[in-house]
Amino acid sequence: MSTPMNLSYLALDEAKVTPGLLGFVVFAVLGVATWFLLKSMNTRFKKIDFVEEPEQPKE
Repeated sequence: MSTPMNLSYLALDEAKVTPGLLGFVVFAVLGVATWFLLKSMNTRFKKIDFVEEPEQPKE
């Protein structure tokens, strides 16, 4: 049979839990992806040639 183990060292202090490296990497990847999306959007908007026609008077 197995003996009971003391797992008290696994208890986490809620005040000391942080996102750590994984949280930083995910946040950085989201930031870089947003930057690329905005850059692509600006490029596409600059290619649009829109000339608004004047409204026709109602008769």
